[in-house]
Amino acid sequence: MTENKKLRNEASGSGSNRGESVVGDVGRRRNSCGYCKSGGNSSISHGLWANSLTVDDYQALLDRGWRRSGCFLYKPEMERTCCPSYTIRLKADEFVPLKEHLRVSKKMQRFLDGTVDMTKKDMSVDERSTRKGSCSNMPMEGKCLATEKTSQINPGGQNEVEGCILHLSKQIDSAVLAFSQNVDLPCDIKLPKASVRIILPAKRKTLVQGSEDLLFSSNIAFQVAATLRHVQKDVQSADIIADKLAISVGQLVENSSLLVRSSRGHLNFYSPNNILLREAVERDVVSKKSHTGPVDKGICSNTLPGCTHNKRKKLEIELKRSTFDPEEFALYKRYQIKVHNDTPDKVTESSYSRFLVDTPLIFVPSKGDGVVPPCGFGSFHQQYRIDGKLVAVGVIDILPKCLSSKYLFWDPDLAFLSLGKYSALQEISWVKTNHLFCHSLEYYYLGYYIHSCSKMRYKASYSPSELLCPLRYEWVLFNIARPLLDKKSYVVLSDYASLPVEESSTANIPENHVEVKHSRNGDEDMNDIHIENDVDDDEEIDELDSEESDDDDSGYTDGSIANTLIGLRRSRLRYKDLEHAFGSTERRYLETQLRRYNKAVGSELSERMVYSVG
Repeated sequence: MTENKKLRNEASGSGSNRGESVVGDVGRRRNSCGYCKSGGNSSISHGLWANSLTVDDYQALLDRGWRRSGCFLYKPEMERTCCPSYTIRLKADEFVPLKEHLRVSKKMQRFLDGTVDMTKKDMSVDERSTRKGSCSNMPMEGKCLATEKTSQINPGGQNEVEGCILHLSKQIDSAVLAFSQNVDLPCDIKLPKASVRIILPAKRKTLVQGSEDLLFSSNIAFQVAATLRHVQKDVQSADIIADKLAISVGQLVENSSLLVRSSRGHLNFYSPNNILLREAVERDVVSKKSHTGPVDKGICSNTLPGCTHNKRKKLEIELKRSTFDPEEFALYKRYQIKVHNDTPDKVTESSYSRFLVDTPLIFVPSKGDGVVPPCGFGSFHQQYRIDGKLVAVGVIDILPKCLSSKYLFWDPDLAFLSLGKYSALQEISWVKTNHLFCHSLEYYYLGYYIHSCSKMRYKASYSPSELLCPLRYEWVLFNIARPLLDKKSYVVLSDYASLPVEESSTANIPENHVEVKHSRNGDEDMNDIHIENDVDDDEEIDELDSEESDDDDSGYTDGSIANTLIGLRRSRLRYKDLEHAFGSTERRYLETQLRRYNKAVGSELSERMVYSVG
């Protein structure tokens, strides 16, 4: 193997064959702050332009405080910027929803059922919650009914039982879709939809001991096996398929009052601790017997719950690779003008593409080996449709350790649905589901948290979240960080990481309380600010380099620049093998650039990513 090929392999994500990261240094930039919008304040960040970027390298950059805007990568200079921005993340399996999160899910369900009260009171709740990115509970590219993560099933009547059955049907359909990713099926094969039937009391008495808690059952495994037999010779038995589906469905309904078991090819749902649900099922059976006779045929997932005089709406979600879509752009333009008060001439197709469509991330397809989720790694757009109408689009990156939310834009007429919060809950649930298929994927990254910005604070309500220390890049629980940030906007969080919450609130740090700053519209916002390296109000700030001079060298702790990987035309060389090719002036300038670059990305990435100089 030639030296050049060897260096290319080293640059391709530690031999993972996921491509090669090639970046150029844009330098430090100063631009007006997009968060506080206060006169005279400015945001200072380090910038890189990525021609290509592996998902492994971008994951590592996220864990050092970087974000991307299209192909432009930026990292705030925390000591100097007006609004210090801390990377915030949540381990999805540990998420504890608050009452406000449950209210958002219930309101969406009522809207889809056609029972939401469209009164002034409903419309006046803080509904325009803007946030970055979203993704459905969908383990593959394609369409499915939205699966809502309910904290519990609250029975009490006929509608609740039918709603419960619909919920279970949707979760089974999601599990079937996930199962199909490990089976080589022709693209034109249509998978069966799940039906869930009520187990009548008389039937329970004829079953084995303990079956008095059995409420629902589905024979979907037999239908899946029958479908597979049409296209494959060796087909798993319905028993085996049911066992696998039970594991997936059990994860999806783990917070409900139901237990899932497979038995002789059937998926059975038990409720040992919920007497109210059992009573509701009994009433439902009696009611339907009196009107339509015995109910033992089951209810398909397409059956619509709720009152018969209200039309049930259907929410569909589609996960797509990041591409330009005229329908998406039309919704984005309307959103920017009505929600963010942008002028029509400012919202162009080119600016939209640079911000939310263009991506340097190299797509990594799934091989069904538990390393990559079924949808793959890369940049995606998540479309939300209600009765076929596009109502929201989330822009996200799916990476080896996380789903990173970037932007969400939605129909301003549906602001009362709190689509920002609703899609965030969907993202968290998506991570939990896809952790089954990609074991390293377990975190939900919410972008930047700015404690001094009121509309950004609600990110911390997704608990227990962590903030990234801006100096040592260690994760610190938000409960530890909050009292420190109440006193000072920029804090080296790792200095206090080991303190109990009580002690962190009284930690001896200089008092520098920052007044809470408000956005231009005052709404909660989880979206990234549109940052580019070529906008008119950006200003490259070379004077900061002259201010540092020798101090920058003395503060440099990431190791020598000798092993920095340099891209020169099509060659890949270490700087130590290349430095003699430059004159003294050129070498001095390049070394200053490389020290700044290495300090920003770290020595490991500087030896792996290609630093382009021509």
